[in-house]
Amino acid sequence: MLTVKRVIDGIVKPLQYIFNLSFQEGVFTQKMKVAKIIPIYKSGEKHCFTNYRPVSVLCQFSKILEKLFLKRLDNFVEKHDLLANCQYGFRNNRSTVLALMDLMEEITECMDNKKYALGVFLDLKKAFDTVDHKILIIKLEKYGFRGVVLDWIKSYVMNRQQYVQINEFKSKLMDIECGVPQGSVLGPKLFIMYINDICKVSKILKFVIFADDTNILCSSGEFQQVVEVITQELKILKTWFDRNKLSLNLNKTKFMLFGNHKKDINIEICVDNVYLERVNTIKFLGVIIDHKACWKAHITYVRGKLARGIAVLGKVKHFLDRKTLYMLYCAFILPYMSYCADVWGNTYKSNIQTIIIMQKRAIRLINQEGYRAHTNALFIKTQALKFQDLVKFKTVQIII
Repeated sequence: MLTVKRVIDGIVKPLQYIFNLSFQEGVFTQKMKVAKIIPIYKSGEKHCFTNYRPVSVLCQFSKILEKLFLKRLDNFVEKHDLLANCQYGFRNNRSTVLALMDLMEEITECMDNKKYALGVFLDLKKAFDTVDHKILIIKLEKYGFRGVVLDWIKSYVMNRQQYVQINEFKSKLMDIECGVPQGSVLGPKLFIMYINDICKVSKILKFVIFADDTNILCSSGEFQQVVEVITQELKILKTWFDRNKLSLNLNKTKFMLFGNHKKDINIEICVDNVYLERVNTIKFLGVIIDHKACWKAHITYVRGKLARGIAVLGKVKHFLDRKTLYMLYCAFILPYMSYCADVWGNTYKSNIQTIIIMQKRAIRLINQEGYRAHTNALFIKTQALKFQDLVKFKTVQIII
Protein backbone atom coordinates (compact mmCIF):
# COMPACT_ATOMS: atom_id res chain seq x y z
CA MET A 1 0.00 0.00 0.00
CA LEU A 2 1.31 3.46 -0.95
CA THR A 3 1.96 5.48 2.20
CA VAL A 4 2.85 9.14 2.67
CA LYS A 5 6.33 8.15 3.87
CA ARG A 6 6.94 6.15 0.67
CA VAL A 7 5.86 9.09 -1.46
CA ILE A 8 8.17 11.48 0.42
CA ASP A 9 11.08 9.02 0.26
CA GLY A 10 10.46 8.59 -3.44
CA ILE A 11 10.86 12.35 -3.93
CA VAL A 12 13.54 13.23 -1.39
CA LYS A 13 15.99 10.35 -1.83
CA PRO A 14 16.58 10.89 -5.57
CA LEU A 15 17.07 14.60 -4.88
CA GLN A 16 19.56 13.84 -2.13
CA TYR A 17 21.42 11.51 -4.47
CA ILE A 18 21.52 14.09 -7.25
CA PHE A 19 22.48 16.84 -4.80
CA ASN A 20 25.31 14.77 -3.33
CA LEU A 21 26.54 14.00 -6.84
CA SER A 22 26.41 17.68 -7.74
CA PHE A 23 28.04 18.56 -4.42
CA GLN A 24 30.91 16.11 -4.97
CA GLU A 25 31.49 17.32 -8.50
CA GLY A 26 31.25 20.89 -7.28
CA VAL A 27 29.52 22.09 -10.42
CA PHE A 28 26.24 23.62 -11.53
CA THR A 29 25.12 22.84 -15.08
CA GLN A 30 24.99 25.92 -17.30
CA LYS A 31 21.25 25.60 -17.93
CA MET A 32 20.65 25.91 -14.19
CA LYS A 33 22.58 29.18 -14.12
CA VAL A 34 20.47 31.06 -16.66
CA ALA A 35 18.12 33.63 -15.14
CA LYS A 36 15.08 35.27 -16.70
CA ILE A 37 14.94 38.85 -15.43
CA ILE A 38 11.52 40.39 -14.83
CA PRO A 39 11.73 44.16 -14.11
CA ILE A 40 9.45 45.11 -11.20
CA TYR A 41 8.60 48.82 -10.92
CA LYS A 42 9.51 50.40 -7.55
CA SER A 43 8.90 54.15 -7.65
CA GLY A 44 9.81 57.32 -9.51
CA GLU A 45 9.91 57.91 -13.26
CA LYS A 46 8.64 54.82 -15.08
CA HIS A 47 10.82 55.47 -18.12
CA CYS A 48 14.02 55.31 -16.02
CA PHE A 49 15.31 51.74 -15.91
CA THR A 50 17.09 52.32 -12.57
CA ASN A 51 13.64 52.58 -10.90
CA TYR A 52 12.94 48.90 -11.59
CA ARG A 53 13.96 45.96 -9.41
CA PRO A 54 15.46 43.08 -11.44
CA VAL A 55 13.88 39.89 -10.08
CA SER A 56 15.47 36.66 -11.30
CA VAL A 57 13.19 33.80 -12.30
CA LEU A 58 15.39 30.74 -11.89
CA CYS A 59 15.18 27.05 -12.66
CA GLN A 60 12.98 25.28 -10.08
CA PHE A 61 15.40 22.37 -9.79
CA SER A 62 18.17 24.84 -9.03
CA LYS A 63 16.10 26.24 -6.14
CA ILE A 64 15.66 22.75 -4.69
CA LEU A 65 19.42 22.23 -4.70
CA GLU A 66 19.90 25.66 -3.14
CA LYS A 67 17.49 24.85 -0.30
CA LEU A 68 19.33 21.62 0.47
CA PHE A 69 22.66 23.44 0.44
CA LEU A 70 21.27 26.34 2.50
CA LYS A 71 20.30 23.99 5.30
CA ARG A 72 23.90 22.77 5.57
CA LEU A 73 25.22 26.31 5.25
CA ASP A 74 22.97 27.60 8.07
CA ASN A 75 24.08 24.76 10.35
CA PHE A 76 27.74 25.58 9.72
CA VAL A 77 27.24 29.34 10.19
CA GLU A 78 25.27 28.92 13.44
CA LYS A 79 27.62 26.28 14.83
CA HIS A 80 30.68 28.52 14.43
CA ASP A 81 28.82 31.79 15.17
CA LEU A 82 30.12 33.47 12.01
CA LEU A 83 27.53 36.25 11.66
CA ALA A 84 27.65 39.41 13.75
CA ASN A 85 24.86 40.02 16.28
CA CYS A 86 23.87 43.23 14.50
CA GLN A 87 22.84 41.19 11.42
CA TYR A 88 19.08 40.53 11.43
CA GLY A 89 18.23 39.76 7.80
CA PHE A 90 17.72 36.22 6.45
CA ARG A 91 18.58 34.53 9.74
CA ASN A 92 16.70 32.00 11.84
CA ASN A 93 14.83 33.49 14.82
CA ARG A 94 15.60 37.03 13.63
CA SER A 95 13.14 39.57 12.24
CA THR A 96 12.54 43.24 11.50
CA VAL A 97 10.82 43.48 14.89
CA LEU A 98 13.99 42.48 16.74
CA ALA A 99 16.07 44.83 14.60
CA LEU A 100 13.78 47.78 15.37
CA MET A 101 13.69 46.88 19.06
CA ASP A 102 17.47 46.84 19.19
CA LEU A 103 17.66 50.26 17.55
CA MET A 104 14.88 51.87 19.61
CA GLU A 105 16.20 50.54 22.92
CA GLU A 106 19.55 52.19 22.21
CA ILE A 107 17.85 55.46 21.21
CA THR A 108 15.48 55.62 24.21
CA GLU A 109 18.32 54.80 26.60
CA CYS A 110 20.30 57.73 25.22
CA MET A 111 17.28 60.01 25.50
CA ASP A 112 16.65 58.91 29.10
CA ASN A 113 20.28 59.66 29.98
CA LYS A 114 20.03 63.02 28.17
CA LYS A 115 22.69 62.07 25.65
CA TYR A 116 22.89 63.15 22.04
CA ALA A 117 22.04 60.22 19.74
CA LEU A 118 22.70 60.68 16.05
CA GLY A 119 21.58 58.01 13.60
CA VAL A 120 22.61 57.68 9.96
CA PHE A 121 20.47 55.63 7.57
CA LEU A 122 22.72 54.41 4.77
CA ASP A 123 21.46 53.84 1.24
CA LEU A 124 23.23 51.40 -1.11
CA LYS A 125 22.91 51.43 -4.88
CA LYS A 126 21.94 48.03 -6.29
CA ALA A 127 23.57 46.25 -3.36
CA PHE A 128 22.72 42.67 -4.42
CA ASP A 129 23.79 43.36 -8.01
CA THR A 130 27.27 44.71 -7.20
CA VAL A 131 28.67 41.87 -5.08
CA ASP A 132 32.15 41.05 -6.38
CA HIS A 133 32.52 37.30 -6.84
CA LYS A 134 36.25 37.16 -6.15
CA ILE A 135 35.93 39.16 -2.92
CA LEU A 136 33.00 36.96 -1.86
CA ILE A 137 35.03 33.77 -2.36
CA ILE A 138 37.98 35.22 -0.41
CA LYS A 139 35.69 36.13 2.50
CA LEU A 140 34.03 32.73 2.53
CA GLU A 141 37.42 31.06 2.57
CA LYS A 142 38.40 33.12 5.61
CA TYR A 143 35.18 32.02 7.32
CA GLY A 144 36.23 28.39 6.92
CA PHE A 145 34.67 27.29 3.64
CA ARG A 146 37.10 24.90 1.96
CA GLY A 147 37.47 22.25 -0.73
CA VAL A 148 34.37 20.92 -2.49
CA VAL A 149 32.03 23.31 -0.66
CA LEU A 150 33.95 26.36 -1.84
CA ASP A 151 34.18 24.96 -5.37
CA TRP A 152 30.41 24.42 -5.34
CA ILE A 153 29.79 28.05 -4.34
CA LYS A 154 32.24 29.24 -7.01
CA SER A 155 30.33 27.27 -9.61
CA TYR A 156 27.06 28.73 -8.31
CA VAL A 157 27.99 32.43 -8.45
CA MET A 158 30.37 32.53 -11.43
CA ASN A 159 29.72 32.24 -15.17
CA ARG A 160 26.01 32.92 -14.80
CA GLN A 161 23.90 34.32 -17.63
CA GLN A 162 20.67 36.25 -17.87
CA TYR A 163 18.17 37.74 -20.28
CA VAL A 164 15.40 40.28 -19.76
CA GLN A 165 11.81 39.53 -20.68
CA ILE A 166 9.03 42.13 -20.88
CA ASN A 167 5.74 40.59 -21.95
CA GLU A 168 6.60 38.51 -25.06
CA PHE A 169 9.83 40.39 -25.83
CA LYS A 170 13.19 38.87 -24.85
CA SER A 171 16.69 40.31 -24.89
CA LYS A 172 19.90 38.55 -25.85
CA LEU A 173 21.62 36.23 -23.40
CA MET A 174 24.31 38.18 -21.49
CA ASP A 175 27.04 37.16 -19.05
CA ILE A 176 26.79 38.28 -15.41
CA GLU A 177 30.03 39.75 -14.13
CA CYS A 178 28.99 40.44 -10.53
CA GLY A 179 26.14 40.21 -8.06
CA VAL A 180 24.03 37.47 -6.50
CA PRO A 181 20.74 36.59 -8.21
CA GLN A 182 17.68 38.31 -6.73
CA GLY A 183 14.87 35.83 -6.38
CA SER A 184 17.22 32.97 -5.53
CA VAL A 185 17.28 31.00 -2.28
CA LEU A 186 21.01 31.21 -1.65
CA GLY A 187 21.66 34.77 -2.88
CA PRO A 188 20.48 36.67 0.26
CA LYS A 189 22.55 34.45 2.57
CA LEU A 190 25.67 35.00 0.46
CA PHE A 191 25.03 38.74 0.54
CA ILE A 192 24.89 38.96 4.34
CA MET A 193 28.09 36.89 4.49
CA TYR A 194 29.62 39.41 2.09
CA ILE A 195 28.82 42.48 4.22
CA ASN A 196 29.25 40.77 7.59
CA ASP A 197 32.66 42.30 8.34
CA ILE A 198 31.28 45.85 8.10
CA CYS A 199 30.47 45.58 11.81
CA LYS A 200 34.21 45.32 12.54
CA VAL A 201 35.04 48.54 10.71
CA SER A 202 34.13 50.69 13.72
CA LYS A 203 34.20 49.87 17.43
CA ILE A 204 32.46 53.14 18.29
CA LEU A 205 29.29 52.97 16.21
CA LYS A 206 26.19 50.91 16.90
CA PHE A 207 25.13 48.90 13.80
CA VAL A 208 21.66 47.58 12.99
CA ILE A 209 21.65 45.72 9.66
CA PHE A 210 18.83 43.97 7.83
CA ALA A 211 20.10 42.86 4.41
CA ASP A 212 21.04 46.11 2.63
CA ASP A 213 19.16 48.35 5.08
CA THR A 214 21.86 49.67 7.38
CA ASN A 215 21.62 52.05 10.31
CA ILE A 216 24.54 53.37 12.35
CA LEU A 217 24.09 55.16 15.67
CA CYS A 218 26.53 57.27 17.64
CA SER A 219 25.85 58.74 21.08
CA SER A 220 27.66 61.01 23.52
CA GLY A 221 27.02 63.57 26.21
CA GLU A 222 28.65 66.28 24.09
CA PHE A 223 27.03 67.40 20.86
CA GLN A 224 30.20 68.43 19.03
CA GLN A 225 31.87 65.14 19.82
CA VAL A 226 28.99 63.17 18.29
CA VAL A 227 29.24 65.14 15.02
CA GLU A 228 33.02 64.77 14.82
CA VAL A 229 32.96 61.03 15.55
CA ILE A 230 30.18 60.27 13.09
CA THR A 231 31.89 62.28 10.34
CA GLN A 232 35.21 60.50 10.88
CA GLU A 233 33.63 57.04 11.07
CA LEU A 234 31.57 57.64 7.94
CA LYS A 235 34.77 58.34 6.00
CA ILE A 236 36.15 54.99 7.19
CA LEU A 237 32.91 53.27 6.21
CA LYS A 238 33.00 54.91 2.77
CA THR A 239 36.49 53.46 2.27
CA TRP A 240 35.19 50.00 3.25
CA PHE A 241 32.34 50.28 0.72
CA ASP A 242 34.76 51.33 -2.02
CA ARG A 243 37.16 48.45 -1.30
CA ASN A 244 34.29 45.98 -1.37
CA LYS A 245 32.94 47.51 -4.59
CA LEU A 246 29.65 48.52 -3.03
CA SER A 247 28.24 51.91 -3.96
CA LEU A 248 27.08 54.15 -1.11
CA ASN A 249 24.47 56.63 -2.33
CA LEU A 250 25.33 59.72 -0.30
CA ASN A 251 22.51 61.75 -1.87
CA LYS A 252 19.92 59.37 -0.40
CA THR A 253 21.72 58.73 2.88
CA LYS A 254 19.94 60.64 5.69
CA PHE A 255 20.74 61.40 9.31
CA MET A 256 18.59 62.19 12.33
CA LEU A 257 19.28 63.74 15.73
CA PHE A 258 17.09 61.98 18.29
CA GLY A 259 15.64 63.69 21.36
CA ASN A 260 13.80 66.86 22.33
CA HIS A 261 16.60 69.13 21.20
CA LYS A 262 16.16 72.54 19.68
CA LYS A 263 15.43 72.40 15.96
CA ASP A 264 17.78 75.31 15.28
CA ILE A 265 20.84 73.22 16.19
CA ASN A 266 23.01 73.43 13.10
CA ILE A 267 24.46 70.07 12.05
CA GLU A 268 26.59 69.52 8.97
CA ILE A 269 27.93 66.08 8.08
CA CYS A 270 30.06 65.97 4.96
CA VAL A 271 31.41 62.84 3.26
CA ASP A 272 33.34 63.08 -0.01
CA ASN A 273 32.23 66.71 -0.42
CA VAL A 274 28.57 65.67 -0.15
CA TYR A 275 26.51 67.09 2.71
CA LEU A 276 24.06 64.57 4.11
CA GLU A 277 20.43 65.60 4.51
CA ARG A 278 18.98 65.93 8.00
CA VAL A 279 15.43 64.59 8.50
CA ASN A 280 12.96 64.38 11.38
CA THR A 281 11.16 61.28 10.09
CA ILE A 282 12.35 58.34 8.00
CA LYS A 283 11.02 54.92 7.02
CA PHE A 284 13.29 52.11 8.22
CA LEU A 285 12.31 48.46 7.74
CA GLY A 286 8.76 49.50 6.87
CA VAL A 287 8.22 51.59 10.01
CA ILE A 288 8.36 55.40 10.15
CA ILE A 289 10.73 56.55 12.89
CA ASP A 290 10.59 60.15 14.15
CA HIS A 291 13.25 62.07 16.04
CA LYS A 292 11.20 62.09 19.28
CA ALA A 293 10.55 58.31 19.14
CA CYS A 294 6.84 58.92 19.84
CA TRP A 295 5.52 57.01 16.76
CA LYS A 296 3.02 59.72 15.78
CA ALA A 297 4.28 59.77 12.19
CA HIS A 298 3.93 56.01 11.79
CA ILE A 299 0.49 55.99 13.38
CA THR A 300 -0.61 58.67 10.91
CA TYR A 301 0.73 56.46 8.10
CA VAL A 302 -1.17 53.42 9.44
CA ARG A 303 -4.37 55.49 9.78
CA GLY A 304 -4.17 56.38 6.09
CA LYS A 305 -3.83 52.72 5.13
CA LEU A 306 -6.71 51.71 7.42
CA ALA A 307 -8.93 54.42 5.94
CA ARG A 308 -8.43 52.98 2.45
CA GLY A 309 -9.20 49.48 3.68
CA ILE A 310 -12.34 50.64 5.48
CA ALA A 311 -13.46 52.46 2.33
CA VAL A 312 -13.21 49.16 0.42
CA LEU A 313 -15.30 47.37 3.08
CA GLY A 314 -17.91 50.14 2.95
CA LYS A 315 -18.31 49.83 -0.83
CA VAL A 316 -18.73 46.06 -0.93
CA LYS A 317 -20.55 45.33 2.35
CA HIS A 318 -23.94 45.01 0.58
CA PHE A 319 -22.65 42.48 -1.95
CA LEU A 320 -20.48 40.14 0.16
CA ASP A 321 -21.13 37.91 3.14
CA ARG A 322 -19.44 38.26 6.54
CA LYS A 323 -16.81 35.61 5.85
CA THR A 324 -15.65 37.33 2.65
CA LEU A 325 -15.65 40.74 4.34
CA TYR A 326 -13.46 39.33 7.10
CA MET A 327 -11.05 38.03 4.44
CA LEU A 328 -10.82 41.56 3.03
CA TYR A 329 -10.23 42.85 6.57
CA CYS A 330 -7.31 40.40 6.93
CA ALA A 331 -5.92 41.52 3.57
CA PHE A 332 -6.32 45.32 3.69
CA ILE A 333 -6.43 46.28 7.38
CA LEU A 334 -4.92 43.68 9.72
CA PRO A 335 -1.40 43.62 8.15
CA TYR A 336 -0.90 47.35 8.73
CA MET A 337 -2.14 47.15 12.33
CA SER A 338 -0.08 44.09 13.22
CA TYR A 339 3.25 44.78 11.46
CA CYS A 340 5.79 45.59 14.19
CA ALA A 341 2.89 46.55 16.49
CA ASP A 342 4.90 45.20 19.43
CA VAL A 343 7.38 48.02 18.73
CA TRP A 344 5.14 51.02 18.06
CA GLY A 345 1.84 49.86 19.58
CA ASN A 346 3.05 50.16 23.18
CA THR A 347 3.05 53.95 23.00
CA TYR A 348 0.62 56.24 24.86
CA LYS A 349 -3.03 55.22 24.58
CA SER A 350 -3.93 58.69 23.35
CA ASN A 351 -1.66 58.12 20.32
CA ILE A 352 -3.30 54.84 19.29
CA GLN A 353 -6.89 55.85 20.10
CA THR A 354 -7.62 56.61 16.44
CA ILE A 355 -6.39 53.13 15.45
CA ILE A 356 -8.75 51.58 18.02
CA ILE A 357 -11.71 53.62 16.72
CA MET A 358 -10.99 52.74 13.08
CA GLN A 359 -10.71 49.03 13.89
CA LYS A 360 -14.11 49.13 15.61
CA ARG A 361 -15.58 50.77 12.51
CA ALA A 362 -14.17 47.98 10.34
CA ILE A 363 -15.62 45.30 12.63
CA ARG A 364 -19.06 46.97 12.44
CA LEU A 365 -18.87 46.96 8.64
CA ILE A 366 -17.93 43.27 8.58
CA ASN A 367 -20.96 42.43 10.71
CA GLN A 368 -23.13 45.03 8.93
CA GLU A 369 -24.04 46.77 12.17
CA GLY A 370 -24.86 50.40 12.83
CA TYR A 371 -22.36 53.17 13.49
CA ARG A 372 -23.00 53.17 17.28
CA ALA A 373 -23.30 49.41 17.82
CA HIS A 374 -21.28 47.95 20.72
CA THR A 375 -18.28 46.04 19.43
CA ASN A 376 -17.35 43.64 22.28
CA ALA A 377 -19.79 40.99 21.08
CA LEU A 378 -18.85 41.69 17.45
CA PHE A 379 -15.15 41.02 18.12
CA ILE A 380 -16.10 37.69 19.74
CA LYS A 381 -18.42 36.81 16.87
CA THR A 382 -15.76 37.67 14.28
CA GLN A 383 -13.02 35.95 16.33
CA ALA A 384 -10.79 39.01 15.92
CA LEU A 385 -8.41 40.48 18.47
CA LYS A 386 -8.79 44.09 19.55
CA PHE A 387 -5.78 46.22 18.72
CA GLN A 388 -4.69 46.50 22.37
CA ASP A 389 -4.92 42.71 22.76
CA LEU A 390 -3.08 42.21 19.48
CA VAL A 391 -0.19 44.35 20.76
CA LYS A 392 -0.07 42.42 24.03
CA PHE A 393 -0.17 39.09 22.20
CA LYS A 394 2.71 40.01 19.88
CA THR A 395 4.71 41.42 22.81
CA VAL A 396 4.30 38.19 24.76
CA GLN A 397 5.43 36.22 21.70
CA ILE A 398 8.67 38.22 21.62
CA ILE A 399 9.27 37.71 25.35
CA ILE A 400 8.69 33.96 25.11
